[in-house]
Amino acid sequence: MVNQELIVFGLRLKQLRLEQGLSQEQLGLLADLDRTYISGIERGVRNISLLNILRLANALNLPAIKLFEQGGRS
Repeated sequence: MVNQELIVFGLRLKQLRLEQGLSQEQLGLLADLDRTYISGIERGVRNISLLNILRLANALNLPAIKLFEQGGRS
């Protein structure tokens, strides 16, 4: 079953990652997460935990709330 919220979150993560010029592998290394896990998040097939959201935010040097904002909003 596809969860729209997971898809939206994944697309936002991908947008932020690409804005910083990072590959999935680079982001995974910075966040201490596997590249395949990053891929699953971005595709909306992973239900990510709060701790991993915080890891990703730290790796992107952003407050975690930025991961939940609609793309294009500041």
